[in-house]
Amino acid sequence: MDLELRRWTTGDAAALRRAVATSHDLGLQLGDADLRSEAACATHIERHWATSLADRLDRAISVDGVAVGHVGLSHIEHRHDTAWASYWVAEAFRGRGLATWGLIELTDHAFRDLGLFRLELGHGVDNIASCRVAARAGFMTEGIERSKLRYGDLRFDVETHARLVTDPDVVPNPGSPPNGTLVA
Repeated sequence: MDLELRRWTTGDAAALRRAVATSHDLGLQLGDADLRSEAACATHIERHWATSLADRLDRAISVDGVAVGHVGLSHIEHRHDTAWASYWVAEAFRGRGLATWGLIELTDHAFRDLGLFRLELGHGVDNIASCRVAARAGFMTEGIERSKLRYGDLRFDVETHARLVTDPDVVPNPGSPPNGTLVA
């Protein structure tokens, strides 16, 4: 398996469309984005993930050259050296440790190369898989924020996690995917 954390390109539009079409929860997680066609996916990638911005960093989790997931940092803020981490993996590729691997790689990059001190993330309290990813990537649970996120007309409680540059290094679990490449 050729595993890479790399920049998104508009050439990943078909893979993004496939991921959204076959992963029942991605539509909710990706919010109000129009991802109903390959062209719409290309536009979303170009506007949100392929463009380098000072306050975000987005990477595709690529397996054998195909984007199957996403890991990103948003709200990068250098006064306090913080950012918000997020991740997802297409349903067909879940359970292989890809999100955990991507989050560990991006976290290490954020601490080592971007000079960040604290990364935060949150997930719906009912999203056990996302909680496992956060824990395996060394993010400690900090608490519950009531009704923090709104998707459509529904509000969701969120469990927050954080990892500090001073926290112990993370040793991947046995069975994690082989080491891949981070393309900064």
